[in-house]
Amino acid sequence: MTRDQDTPLPPLDYWRYRLSRDLSGATQWFAEKWRSSTLFRLAAALAVLAVAVWMAAWLWLASDLPETDRLVEYETPLPTVVRGADGEIVHSYARERRVQLQYGDFPDLLVEAYLSAEDKTFFSHGGVDFTGTANAVIDYLNPAREGRAVGGSTITQQLAKILLLGDEYSVTRKLKEMILASRIENVLSKEEILELYLNEIPLGRRSFGVQAASRAYFDKDVGDLDLHEAAFLAILPKAPERYGRKGQEEAAIARRDFVLEQMEENGFITEEQRRAAAAEPLGLVRQRNQQSADAGYFLEEVRRQLIEQFGETAEDGENSVYAGGLWVRTSLDTQMQDAAREALRRGLVRYHGGRGWSGPIATIDLSEGNWASQLASSFISVNYEDWRVGVVTGREGGSATVGFSDGEEAPLSNLPNALKAGDVIAVSPQGNGFRVETVPEAQGALVLQDAQTGRVLAMQGGFDHRLSDFNRATQAMRQPGSTIKPFVYATGLDNGMTPSTQIDNTQYCYYQGRQLGQKCIRGGRAGQFPMRYGLEQSQNIMTVQIGMQAGMDNVVETIETLGISDDPDPYAATSLGSEETTVARMVSAYSALANHGRLNDPTVIDFVQDRRGKVIWRADQRPCNGCNMAEYDGSPMPRFGIKGVQAMDARTAFQVMHMLEGAVSRGTATVLNPLELPLFGKTGTTTGPKDVWFVGGTQRLVAGAYVGFDNPRNMGGYAYGGTIAAPIIKDFIEQTRERWSDTPPIAPEGIRMVRVDRRSGKRVLDGWPDGDPRGAIIWEAFKPDTEPDRATRQDAIAAKRDEILTLIRAGREGPRANAGGEGEVINFAEEQGGIY
Repeated sequence: MTRDQDTPLPPLDYWRYRLSRDLSGATQWFAEKWRSSTLFRLAAALAVLAVAVWMAAWLWLASDLPETDRLVEYETPLPTVVRGADGEIVHSYARERRVQLQYGDFPDLLVEAYLSAEDKTFFSHGGVDFTGTANAVIDYLNPAREGRAVGGSTITQQLAKILLLGDEYSVTRKLKEMILASRIENVLSKEEILELYLNEIPLGRRSFGVQAASRAYFDKDVGDLDLHEAAFLAILPKAPERYGRKGQEEAAIARRDFVLEQMEENGFITEEQRRAAAAEPLGLVRQRNQQSADAGYFLEEVRRQLIEQFGETAEDGENSVYAGGLWVRTSLDTQMQDAAREALRRGLVRYHGGRGWSGPIATIDLSEGNWASQLASSFISVNYEDWRVGVVTGREGGSATVGFSDGEEAPLSNLPNALKAGDVIAVSPQGNGFRVETVPEAQGALVLQDAQTGRVLAMQGGFDHRLSDFNRATQAMRQPGSTIKPFVYATGLDNGMTPSTQIDNTQYCYYQGRQLGQKCIRGGRAGQFPMRYGLEQSQNIMTVQIGMQAGMDNVVETIETLGISDDPDPYAATSLGSEETTVARMVSAYSALANHGRLNDPTVIDFVQDRRGKVIWRADQRPCNGCNMAEYDGSPMPRFGIKGVQAMDARTAFQVMHMLEGAVSRGTATVLNPLELPLFGKTGTTTGPKDVWFVGGTQRLVAGAYVGFDNPRNMGGYAYGGTIAAPIIKDFIEQTRERWSDTPPIAPEGIRMVRVDRRSGKRVLDGWPDGDPRGAIIWEAFKPDTEPDRATRQDAIAAKRDEILTLIRAGREGPRANAGGEGEVINFAEEQGGIY
């Protein structure tokens, strides 16, 4: 059977026929040329060689290129943003300025400026602009060229360089860039490429991306930029560290105006708009540090905890502090923090008084030259009143000059004898120059905590974190002195004692060994007194007696349970505060007293969100059953459970707190009395004295402070917790008076308030407290069935007789080692590292 010539062939047969016919003709032509022409054979061989070389080069260049698919999931490294308790931004942890925006957030004018400056054919090419590349090759081969060849890199190629290749300058890098650009165009849309580019491009002043640069150069968001400002940002990719510098204004304006001309040529703006924009000055703002709350010690503690939890850099995980873009809500109360900072500073300056200059903050070797740069790179500064940090640039006799990190110099007065050139010092303005100021040598710390939740609202760990980043609130291990006593008394209350239990304050005897035998130390006021008296007046002998009767093992257990000290020794000196602790730990323990014995771990972070807003960590882990129900079922509103751990009997905690109110109203902390608040608290003074303390507050807020030298030494015989530390807390409360509640503390279930005679501790039925802190009758808190008997006239006579007899015996025995209240030396405590 034959096929009719008019019948068309099937498509597959037709193309097979055409290919056979055409290839046959081409093959014959090639064979004929190959036989007849030597030049043709040479050209063909060169062509084959060129193709082979090209393919080999392509395989070599493409063999180790990074995968472009990862750009689809690429996350811009972003800083961590920190918010305070009110939700306002207070700080960011950033080594670079970065802000990520979506493509729709970029104003059209800004996008058009970048297209005009960098890649006007961006939306039409496939990743490589061959015309621009050819021009770049010509410029590269030009022997008169200075610096890098210009042109040739599209926005896609620049993105490949920024994210995948690095900034090596070579022909091979350019070829790799072109290959990657083509690949990027296959996995990302044009809008996605522009979004990545505008978020990642380095633009100087440590800023990456146009939003960060807009803030750095104009202190504006990109949506608020004017035309001339958008054009300026578009010139920065060519020289990110040049055009924003002083002295480069003319070059920057010339380049900006070129971009404006390109925008007009591309039809993005009119001639009138171009002329108006070109007439504007650059309008750059001075480079400034990022705004931050003056809470360096608090914020550094937050940073430390975040790094411990999530890591520091991108290599440590997707939620790292310096790349993860975390949003952190902290418990920082900026009003309380400001008040705490200033109260502690004033207290330190007040204590330093007229002691004279304490020496330089640091020293600089002026012989190395460029003292201004050395000072700037030291990052030492101060934010107190109108003080500044400078370096003494010269001194001759009674005259000297001071220099600052910006190169400014001025005359210096109020010169200490020891001042010399190279000293880094604090100064304040005076006349046409500056005077030397003294940074207090003594340091200290102040912490404020919400007693009900454990949230730390304020933390000041020294005079200024710019001068010393050592956080004395959390890192300084100090002896707490008498501030430990409430927990000794709590142990006594848990072991059968009551606030009215009579404790001997006459003497305490202890065995020193076979050779020395027994030694006895006399109390501050001889006789038997109610437990309350011993705590209010900080009586050492009574405290040791209570600790020994309750069992020092039990006292140690109380101290450990409340987190005051990790491994205290069961010695008598421990009951007087010989073990070391921190202000933060003491404030936490006192918060448990105010919180009916429930102990909350102190926290500075409330919760952490990732860059998309998902909560990835929270401090409060209490479940809330029913909080996420789809529809309200009409049942009682779901509520969180009670926060914290019951670390001590609620009734005991209230009894101790109630007795500590007496320490404020008539004891060692009466300096706080004028505040007329229901305050409780305890002062502390260590042997020497080397440290002075006060810890206390209300049932809602608890604050603590200490003052002492970093290398402990004697502070002077007049230094007491009641005269130095307590006034700091008073100053702090006065600044924030409206934040402190006047509401009296609420007693837990099982507490009975009974009228007692303050001096004897006996029950009173025929009188009432009159409000006078030193009145004879007071309210006392008792557990059920522990109330004291009624006082009688015979009791009063007997007590007076015992007191007189004790005084007579003391007079006959003569002076002996004294173990009185706070501020009096006791030998046995000193021998065991103790304090008073």
